[in-house]
Amino acid sequence: LALWILISGALRCICIFVPFITFQAYGYYNMCLGRSSDEMRPWCKARIPLLYNYIQSHYWGVGFLRYFKFKQLPNFLLASPILSLAVCSIIYYVKSRPEIVRSLGFQASVEEKSSMAVIFSSQKPQRSNDTQFSEKYSSRNQGNHNLKSRKKISQGKDLAEGRTVHGSLEKLGYTSAFVLPFILQVGFMAATAFFVMHVQVATRFLSASPSLYWFASLIMTSHKKWGYVIWVYCFAYILLGSLLFSNFYPFT
Repeated sequence: LALWILISGALRCICIFVPFITFQAYGYYNMCLGRSSDEMRPWCKARIPLLYNYIQSHYWGVGFLRYFKFKQLPNFLLASPILSLAVCSIIYYVKSRPEIVRSLGFQASVEEKSSMAVIFSSQKPQRSNDTQFSEKYSSRNQGNHNLKSRKKISQGKDLAEGRTVHGSLEKLGYTSAFVLPFILQVGFMAATAFFVMHVQVATRFLSASPSLYWFASLIMTSHKKWGYVIWVYCFAYILLGSLLFSNFYPFT
């Protein structure tokens, strides 16, 4: 099972990177190959020629700490709510499950590991196959009535098994080991948005992380005061963002 998860994860990563590599190769083929050194763009001579990186750096000023200027302070203030929510979600998880974070999930309980294995596995449990075989065998010897009754029992067992799997994760909720990959993801994305990107697009960029919504829902249900703050921010962002962005202000 673990080997199959690693293989499927590697194949998915390849599918993600293939379009990026194809785009870079296409740009290099059209703009760099067959040209003299004087005609080549600067990015063609780099050790790793990346077209899109050159466009971002040369024309948009994207780079590590290149946005840290006093005139960009309003944009940092604009991104502060979503960045604060991301940082708080990470701190809350680290304080709640430090052993999971230190071990990258390898010290999770057996119950959590088995629950996640069932969720990520594309194969049905072996007991389900045995049950189906026994149903077919019983249908030949005892008739359709017994088959229907066995199907109901099998469905009840599968339903109970599914409730057990999801129930073990629901007990821990946001602090379950299942959430750790999303915590690592939002941490990397928040650091990239703050130190490298145009910080005003942090809200749009970080909105792809589901852990922010899970943490926000946790705050809304457990801390009414901060829950109201999140609600007000969401409504204000929708209303003001629609007005300002449509008038070409950097409100994204």
